[in-house]
Amino acid sequence: MASGKHAGKVAVCVGSATGMGAESAFRLASEGASVVIGDINMAAAEKLVDRISSAGGEAVARACDIANEDAVNALIHGAARQFGGLDLMHVNAADLSLGPKDGDALSIDLATFDRSVEVNLRGHLLCTRAAIPLMRERGKGAIVYTSSDAAKTAAPFQFSYYVTKAALNALMRHVAIRWGAKGIRANAICPGVILTETVMRHMSDEVRTDALKRVPSPRLGEPKDIANLVSFLLSDEADWINGQAISIDGGSVMHG
Repeated sequence: MASGKHAGKVAVCVGSATGMGAESAFRLASEGASVVIGDINMAAAEKLVDRISSAGGEAVARACDIANEDAVNALIHGAARQFGGLDLMHVNAADLSLGPKDGDALSIDLATFDRSVEVNLRGHLLCTRAAIPLMRERGKGAIVYTSSDAAKTAAPFQFSYYVTKAALNALMRHVAIRWGAKGIRANAICPGVILTETVMRHMSDEVRTDALKRVPSPRLGEPKDIANLVSFLLSDEADWINGQAISIDGGSVMHG
């Protein structure tokens, strides 16, 4: 896998041991990048490294809690030391345990809200603060944050999730406008329903059928759809795309 559109690049993928992030990390490695996978789920991260290695790619797994500043710095600076620099970053981390606790603005427990901010916003900021100086040393870099269509819509529940994803898009735009002229691009992907292994285990056939009815597409999303977009946005082919929150949802959210 030495050749490809990411050949010679160093990529850090945070929260990417499973699901959408794992497929994106595999895609980057398949296209030539040296990939560092940071996640709290080390068993899954090591399994992904084995999969990448078996396919001829280069990857290592490192333990990282995105809410811990020292861990984030160790992950990102360690990647640069090991591979000689940093070119690309995909931040895909989320705390999936918060969903049942995430109510409306009146009922939500503030500890749940604080944890959402800690992971979905502050953690992404920590990654950004660690990565940008290293990318500036290279003279160029690209960041993709995994946001959500929730950032562009509203719901009577999951208050903190919607708020923090909207804030993440604001962080992305800040990075784009502050460091774009220095050669560092930032974009966000906003997935709709993506049939990851976790989703498939917990989504009933009835719920899946109902979700498909709300999508102007013959199918729901797959992790490979996310990998396609992440790889493109991190590549030189997307050199003129900066500061965008791009929906990838089969047309669920349409906007001009």
